[in-house]
Amino acid sequence: MASGFTWIREAMLAGGLVVLVLISMWVATGSFPPMVVVESGSMMHTEEGSVGAIDPGDLVLVMNPDRVEIVTFVEATEEGNENFGYETHGMAGDVIIYQKNGGSDTPVIHRALLKAVANDSGGWDVPGTTLLNVDSITWTLDYQCPYHGGTYDLMIDRWVPPHEGYLTTGDNEDTNGCKIDQLRATNPDASEQYIRGNGLKDENGNPVQAVKDEWVVGVASTEIPWLGAAKLFFSGTSSSVTDTTWRSLAVVIAVIIAAPYILETVMERLRPPSDEEE
Repeated sequence: MASGFTWIREAMLAGGLVVLVLISMWVATGSFPPMVVVESGSMMHTEEGSVGAIDPGDLVLVMNPDRVEIVTFVEATEEGNENFGYETHGMAGDVIIYQKNGGSDTPVIHRALLKAVANDSGGWDVPGTTLLNVDSITWTLDYQCPYHGGTYDLMIDRWVPPHEGYLTTGDNEDTNGCKIDQLRATNPDASEQYIRGNGLKDENGNPVQAVKDEWVVGVASTEIPWLGAAKLFFSGTSSSVTDTTWRSLAVVIAVIIAAPYILETVMERLRPPSDEEE
């Protein structure tokens, strides 16, 4: 009977610890839930994933956007800018979590490239560039795009923003990169059919527009690699998780299981012998 009460007590202590950790993270980030599990490979930097980048199966702490000032890629790469050299998750600028066109489907976690800000005179400003009060935005970013064995720099071309907001993209150069979320900003002459067929769309099938401030639900903070893969496995959404992540998760689980036994063995050896043992 006593062993049953002991089990219940330990379970309650474990549950209380989990609740305490979640509350602490909520207070620290200002967001609830305070973390998200990454499902897609759109932010990967290498084929098998890497610590420091955002890979499928990673847990990412989410900061409340009201608590931080979002730094865009162009601000972080423009010499002389106060944010020059700022990096998160392996590249310049912040990674934001946003709802596509303010909708209710799964949020996107992508890097903020630049922000179009309405000028009081009717034009557009782009912080981190020399563009002030322009009718349309044309700007070449220090962002390399692979092309037929060579590279070129990503160019925003004659883009007329429909409203204030961010241009965004995933870091994965094979699937995203220079194919930004707001495809019209780099393809002003493309047909509507092309944009709808190739660009990122919301749950209603509409092309994703510049990300308004109110559509940003968080800013990506600390990455906790691998641990979210278990959640994706049980939810049936683990198709993008790499073999490296599964192996790393298995090692973590093995260490967690073995740690109490190892610690107990070490403590037993360090414990001085009792008088009875002598």
